[in-house]
Amino acid sequence: MKRRQILIAGSGLAAAALGGCSKQAEIGGAPQQYAVGKVIEWKMVTSWPKNFPGVGVGAERFATLVDAMSGGRLKVKIYAAGELVPALEVFDAVSRGTAELGHSAAYYWKGKVPAAQFFCALPFGPTAQEMNAWLYRGGGIALWEETYKPFGILPMACGATGVQTAGWFNKEITSVDDFKGLKMRTPGLGGEVLTRMGGTVVNLPAGEIFTALQTGAIDATEWIGPYNDLALGLHKAAKYYYTPGWQEPNVTFELDINLAVWATLPPDLQAIVRSAARAVNAEMLDDYNAHNMEAMEQLKSEGVQVRRLPDAVLAKLKEVAAEVVDAAAAADPTANEVWTQQKAYLQRLYDYAQYAEKDIYAIRG
Repeated sequence: MKRRQILIAGSGLAAAALGGCSKQAEIGGAPQQYAVGKVIEWKMVTSWPKNFPGVGVGAERFATLVDAMSGGRLKVKIYAAGELVPALEVFDAVSRGTAELGHSAAYYWKGKVPAAQFFCALPFGPTAQEMNAWLYRGGGIALWEETYKPFGILPMACGATGVQTAGWFNKEITSVDDFKGLKMRTPGLGGEVLTRMGGTVVNLPAGEIFTALQTGAIDATEWIGPYNDLALGLHKAAKYYYTPGWQEPNVTFELDINLAVWATLPPDLQAIVRSAARAVNAEMLDDYNAHNMEAMEQLKSEGVQVRRLPDAVLAKLKEVAAEVVDAAAAADPTANEVWTQQKAYLQRLYDYAQYAEKDIYAIRG
């Protein structure tokens, strides 16, 4: 009986510590008092159509995981692009507190935070595995948090695409001259490469891409890869599908959290949010690996012309991309710090890959 009483008393103390009658948070702001048994309801704005395959589903999965792991104590309501804020204004909405959470891609706010795109996607840059290694084991997360802190945002990796495709074109690409005058939807530093090649970049959210391509407002587009491209119906608006995705060997999507509200969460809920984001980061990559394969098979069965960009074109793109990335880093002190650290770490990963992935792929065929 004494043992039972001790266990009951201990459980009560643990509940008080976790539930919050005396627990205070000091992360990112003034200490906050937690109400016992309070259900916390947060809004998440996203850059994606509702339940869109991959990215949209990933946001919904995050909300489901948080609800389940917290026992219903933390609930997240998802808002698709345009429902609460426009698709490309997620960062600002979270920064000013319009929503507690956001799910998007960092290169959309490179004009506000130049270093942000280095945590998202770089032309001829890191794959998903390399980016995760750098973020979680190479110091990338700490740099990311420091970069976003002045904007009142805590970032977390929350999804990855893996290697993408180069995109959909209504004209053949046989030489570098074919990029001159080309109007293409492509964001980030890949877009700057296209500009230097003589093209024109048109930034569009997912929901506007098909119509723009079909009506001729743009000549080409890249979105993500076969899984998402099929869902948008892009094969019905363009003739040629080019690979590989030089502009985005991977996109790491981000969970943005308003730092002020993050400070109000007890440690166990903070741990749950981090765990859910980490789980979605891995599961989304699994989804893309599986569904891209299936979608590509379907596209080819429907007569889509899948082509590889010529070696000479890829070589020129790589040359220009190196110039663009270095220039972007040199133009901003924070970006320069991030790129210097990231580049060194990626070189070490690449050196090791020569003994591992490269030979396995080459020999296996």
